[in-house]
Amino acid sequence: MPSVSIIIPAFNRTKFLRLAIESAFAQTYADWEMIVADDGSDEETQQYLRSLADPKVRIVWLAHSGNPSLVRNAAAAVASGRYLAFLDSDDEWAPEKLEKQLAALHDRPQSRWSYTACRHVDENGELIPKKRLSATPAPEGWIFEQLLTLKIGIAMPTVIAERGLFGEVGGFDERQRFGEFHDLCLRLALQGEVVVVREPLSSVRTHDEHYSSDQIANQKGWLQLYQKMAGIAEQPRLRAHCARMRAETSLKLAAAHANSGDYRAACAALAHAVSFSWPYPSWWWGALKRVIRPIVPDDLAALHRRFYK
Repeated sequence: MPSVSIIIPAFNRTKFLRLAIESAFAQTYADWEMIVADDGSDEETQQYLRSLADPKVRIVWLAHSGNPSLVRNAAAAVASGRYLAFLDSDDEWAPEKLEKQLAALHDRPQSRWSYTACRHVDENGELIPKKRLSATPAPEGWIFEQLLTLKIGIAMPTVIAERGLFGEVGGFDERQRFGEFHDLCLRLALQGEVVVVREPLSSVRTHDEHYSSDQIANQKGWLQLYQKMAGIAEQPRLRAHCARMRAETSLKLAAAHANSGDYRAACAALAHAVSFSWPYPSWWWGALKRVIRPIVPDDLAALHRRFYK
């Protein structure tokens, strides 16, 4: 039985998938299995996956669903390792990633999951410099509040979690179509302490083929996430934070609809949000701006921005 099961969801993007898989094979830690769940890819990607004639690699062939949570859960369901390590098909690992992270978990037996720092690269693998460097070290231990308030973010390819812990929190929520990995990390953080490796041992790729580029669906996902967390956060002030963020996200959803030219959907989103947003005066002003903006002449809108910006 391997120590680590590497979970890779795949859907086309063969050129990136190849690099991700090569980075897994380049690991200095060798006791792993790889499970690639293919979400109904085109023939090019399927041919590449069939060419991986290695006993450590297992392919789970799925009909296309477009649901990353379902695809990852399908891979995790057949995993046999003590740990699950998540690697998206467009990201990469540094060669010592698994070795250093498992050593950190071994040194902190009270922690059942871990994450690392990461670097961001473009589609050609060139480093994208950070606009601002944080002076605060990445936190470890109990980090639910920092995650919930977005003081920190955890990238998918940086996480290793005990398979048992993943099962205890219910795996990926297949109803959570966007923000699904942040949702998983929040539930992991409620369940136990995390250990961090502050070296950038993963590379997150930015390109034009991201699933999350659908801003309307993205905001709907965050709306759903805050509704869920308002029900499971343990402290009243954090539940209140979730309620407020749910209201703010409803404005972002309405704006995304308006930006797409669908003002009817924008108004419908605001109408739906009244039931949970009405206590916040700032929400009413934001909602009013999104309703009147399409019908305000450009010169009047410019005048408003000049005096009320």
